[in-house]
Amino acid sequence: MATSKKKESTAKDINDTAGLDAYMDALVHPLKEEIAAVRDIIKSNKKINERVKWSAPSFFYKHDMVTFNHRQEKFVQLVFHYAPVVTIDSPLLTGDYKDRRLAAFKDMKEVKANKKELQRIIAALVDIADAE
Repeated sequence: MATSKKKESTAKDINDTAGLDAYMDALVHPLKEEIAAVRDIIKSNKKINERVKWSAPSFFYKHDMVTFNHRQEKFVQLVFHYAPVVTIDSPLLTGDYKDRRLAAFKDMKEVKANKKELQRIIAALVDIADAE
């Protein structure tokens, strides 16, 4: 008799907007407004889920994709740790790592100026995950 394996739920599968909202409410950071704006840009892709992971806002869709490095206080830094990000050509993405890229925003002006490019990068990562 064949049995079907039920997929076990993992933390990777659980969206926790309420937990991330509580994290943001308690966050003390000089660029808190910019962090919130970048969060909104990332979440504008309806496939993206969010939670607090590694003690920071983190976003995922099928895989962990991007996390804030909230320890930086002079700019908002994103760590794109979904390895296929290295295939995306963008002036926003920096670093010559084999499996990740970084993005930084020093103020709200940079956040707004790079909104469409950040949305494009997120969409490309979602497309890559869907193609797997």
